[in-house]
This record gives sequence, structure tokens and C-alpha cells, in this order.
Amino acid sequence: MTLYTPYVSAESAVRLVNSGDRVFIHGSAATPVVLVNALLHRAAELRNVELVSISTYGHIDWNHPEVQQSFYMNSLFVSANVREWVNSGNGDYVPIFLSEIPGLFEKGILPLDVALVQVSPPDEHGYCTLGTSVDAALSAVQHARIVIAQVNPRMPRVLGDGIIPVSRFSAMVWQESELPEVHYATKADGIVQQIGRNVAALIEDGATLQMGIGAIPDVILQQLEGHRGLGVHTEMFSDGVIPLVEKGVITNEHKLVEPGKMVSTFVLGSRRLYDFVDNNPFVVCKDVSFVNDTDIIRRNPKVVSINSALEVDLTGQVCADSIGVYQYSGIGGQMDFMRGAALSEGGKPIIALPSATREGTSRIVPFLRQGAGVVTTRGHVHYVATEYGVVNLYGRNMEQRARLLINIAHPDHREALERAYFERFGSIPKA
Repeated sequence: MTLYTPYVSAESAVRLVNSGDRVFIHGSAATPVVLVNALLHRAAELRNVELVSISTYGHIDWNHPEVQQSFYMNSLFVSANVREWVNSGNGDYVPIFLSEIPGLFEKGILPLDVALVQVSPPDEHGYCTLGTSVDAALSAVQHARIVIAQVNPRMPRVLGDGIIPVSRFSAMVWQESELPEVHYATKADGIVQQIGRNVAALIEDGATLQMGIGAIPDVILQQLEGHRGLGVHTEMFSDGVIPLVEKGVITNEHKLVEPGKMVSTFVLGSRRLYDFVDNNPFVVCKDVSFVNDTDIIRRNPKVVSINSALEVDLTGQVCADSIGVYQYSGIGGQMDFMRGAALSEGGKPIIALPSATREGTSRIVPFLRQGAGVVTTRGHVHYVATEYGVVNLYGRNMEQRARLLINIAHPDHREALERAYFERFGSIPKA
């Protein structure tokens, strides 16, 4: 029988963190909120502790002067619950492809002292899993000096790379709590529905799907019930895949990488999704350096990569991570999959976005905002979709790109974009 490390309180476990340490925080639905907040409550005792994370979910109690004096948030992908912290004088953002984050820990570029993770309970052999998020957490567990585990019986046991022996943990905290849930499809309005229909028309039978986060990917999946032989090799997936699996649409039979299995690096959605992936051999969550490797992605046939953007300029430059100099999210895996899809036989990299913001300003713009980051370059962009249609910019010159993008911009903004076109190219855009 395996002997487990005795469970301790969160307050006791985080005493393993010392001033000057760099601490990794497990992300998405696996964010160990209890451990994180217990650590932040030690602010008066600690100094110069750097926190490193991708996206995190749940309430993180950071907005206090004493916390910001003692802790620095160095984010690898900015999420809503720490966005203001990252954009303050006590935080910052590291621009990096998601596929390369494990290398930061492995190569000692960001050496880790401590990793805080949330795991499923140990099985009869003494192994936990990283549950809903393997991504870069596996590398963090492998390379941190100290690993502290929040053990949650509500965390699904997810098969794949994230199987960790309890002997790796320096401390274990038992904490039964519900995982954070997101329900993207409920946010789908008529505009999103039309974008979904436009993009779904590009997807062929036998395609391998990668979906980003949000309502648009889930709506696209709703349009695919008549398809056959689809596969999934994606950075993440949510509830939208479940009906397609149940109806035999997603079979993974044509994939060349892990055929017969859905491959992801994390999952995020509702409790139904977490129950679906629990001990399910049809699903494997693997290290993000594998899942998001362009060479791995391109091996699958007809890879369709669907990602979003904050704005696209008239030459096709895609900003997906910042609003001017304000850091909104991160590079993530968009470029990993946009390039992988482009190199896949029959692949289609797609940027899908509403033509305008909720405030009515155009998302297709003459120039990106000053300070905005280019996530997908104009040399990598292919398809761009809005509710007004889909255009393919690949192989098009600058003037042709601008004309195409004006055609799928919101009608209220086309005149202004045509003026910008005239100022740049000295002619009126042709229909």
C-alpha cells in the first residue's frame, strides 16, 4: 500500500514559500484558489515573491497594498481576475507562444522555486492527475524545487501526460470545492450565430479541429452535426464537442497524431464537461509543448484553426492580446495553431471576430492602435470571418487585402475605411 504525505492546512502548506521565491500557479479550471489566497495572506511576512501563471480563474484576493508590496504578478497569459494587477506597477506580461512556456522552466530562463497545483485525488497506486489543465503545469511540477498540491475530489481524473506520483508533492491540502464553470454558448447573439454559420461552411468532413476560447467556437460546433469523421487536436475545448461526440460526428478516425482520441492541453467549461473527461480514454490531455508544436499540428489532415481577435488592420495584421498598451490577454496558442493549420494538407487558419465592438467601434481598422501587439502577422493570416462574410487574404497584395476586409467590415464603418484606403493607395476601392 502506498503511503501518502499527510494532508495539512493550506496555511501550513504555503509556509514552504520564502521571500525571493518564484511561484508557479496552476491555471484555468485548475487554479488552486485556496492555496493562492492563503499565500497572499502571508503578505506581511514575505517580500519579493514573484508569481508566474497562464490564465487563472476564481477570486484571487490581490487588490490590497500589502499584497502588491510583497508579490509581483509576472503573467504569461493575462486573465480577467488579475488583469488590473498585471497592468499596474506591480505586475507585467511576458509575450511568448504557449508552446514555448514549458521551456522557460526547463531551461532555467524562469527557474521555479515553488509550484501550486490542483489535482485529482490519488488512486490506489498513489498517482494523482493534473486534471483539467496539463498545459505548462506539467513542466512546472517537473522543475520546481517544491510542489504543493490542492487535492480536490471534484477534480476529474484526466488521462494523458498529467499523471503525478504523490511522492512529488512536498505538501498536500485536501479541499473539496466546485471547479469554476463557463458557459460560452449562452453568450451567443445573432451576430455570433452568423459568424458561426460563415465559418462552419469552410469545414470539410474529416477535418481536424482546433477551437479557441469563447462563444464563437461553440456556435461553430453547433453547425457541424451533419459532418462526418471530424477529429480534435486543440489547445483547449469546451462543452461544444460533447454533442458531436455523442452523435458520432467527432470520431478522430482521420487524425495521424493520436488517432481515435481527442487531444487537448486543457479543458474549460461546465460540470458536464468535467464529468465527460473524467477517466475517459477517448480524451488525452498532453504537455502543451507537444500539443501546440507546429510540426505535430501539421501532421493531421485538414487542420481548421479557429481563433479570435480584438482588431485587424487593413493589411491583415491581427491584434489579439492588447488594447493599445493595455495588456488584455496574451499570445497564447494562436500563432502555434495558425501556422500549424497553414502547413497542414488542406488546412485552414481562420480569424473570426464580430465586425464591431459592443460600443459600435469597428474591429477592422486602418491601423492598429498605438502600442497594440501583433499576435498573427499579415504574413501568417489566411481567412478572416465576420458576420458579413469570409475572405481569404493569402497570396493577396496590400491593396487587395484592404478591399477584401472592407467588404466584411460593418456597413456603418465602410465609408471611413474607404477614405483610409484612398489616403493609402490613392484610389477608390473597387467592389
